[in-house]
Amino acid sequence: MSETSAASAEVPIRVFLLDDHEVVRRGLHDLLDAEPGIEVVGEASTAEQALARGPALRPHVAVLDVRLPDSDGITVCRELRSRLPELACLMLTSFDDEDALLDAIMAGAAGYVLKQIKGSDLVSAVRMVATGQSMLDPATTARLMQSLRGPEAGKPPEDQRLAGLSERERAVLELIGEGLTNRQIAGQLYLSEKTVKNHISRVLAKLGVERRVQAAVIAAQVREHDETPH
Repeated sequence: MSETSAASAEVPIRVFLLDDHEVVRRGLHDLLDAEPGIEVVGEASTAEQALARGPALRPHVAVLDVRLPDSDGITVCRELRSRLPELACLMLTSFDDEDALLDAIMAGAAGYVLKQIKGSDLVSAVRMVATGQSMLDPATTARLMQSLRGPEAGKPPEDQRLAGLSERERAVLELIGEGLTNRQIAGQLYLSEKTVKNHISRVLAKLGVERRVQAAVIAAQVREHDETPH
């Protein structure tokens, strides 16, 4: 059983915190540690501390501040996940930053929430990403997809990786990009949900990404590129 899937009702969700503000860290610690089935196993105030302490603690979830004095939470996310592939990183920021969201998604973050989030919603987000799901702030994600219509969208998509997809897999990728669930994709393509799930697993592997939301970003980029006059 993987580290992440071990986070269940029997095994507490092990959480690691990274924020350069002591008051914020203490608040997060008290909020999460008071919840049944959640245990805060460590914390850090800098990227250097997080990378030194985090891996040995074997957390299931890392709550990472995006803006740090010595680096940024996205770099920490990428580094921690290279050492702990099953780790779910939840990015926490006071900035509604599209570039940071895109970078976080492509670094493999499982979620991205603003610091204005309600405490109960943050707890729910931690529980959700601990089960392997993605949790992204819907309003911010919508703005991200809109931002892909900007100048960057005109660059060629991931041509080499897309070349490896079958026609059916390309259709599945396109529907992922439209935000459809497995059940909705199954209905559109007249397939079983199990078959759709298998297709999605192969699409993610061929694209070299781990999360559905990463594939959705690539799909949006491809769609915008195809619609751009050449």
